[in-house]
Amino acid sequence: MSEPDIHLKKFQKELSAGTVSLALLAVLARAGEPLYGYLIAKQLERVGDGVLSGKQSALYPVLRNLEGGGLLDSFVEPSVAGPPRRYYRITEAGRQTLQSWAAAWRATRDSVDSVLEGIPA
Repeated sequence: MSEPDIHLKKFQKELSAGTVSLALLAVLARAGEPLYGYLIAKQLERVGDGVLSGKQSALYPVLRNLEGGGLLDSFVEPSVAGPPRRYYRITEAGRQTLQSWAAAWRATRDSVDSVLEGIPA
């Protein structure tokens, strides 16, 4: 792997740390119903243009952290074909947090976009 590729991979890892939490809250807020991990991952792939795809295993620790922080609730239901599934839904605290995180994201994005203006893509 070349030096630029190593730096890009490190940057992408650092960048995704907070954005995955934001995206998970947004997916669950938009869903309007509880979803289990695989469905959440599929929604992320579908609405996120694949930017967050391929990180399904990384979603579960983030979901647990968000639940531990009171931003999500979960419950387990038996599955007809396979092991029981844990379903997640956003809490009221999660909705409020999503609003403040989304505002912070937009402000950061706009600021960075301003700085990057004129830099070739």
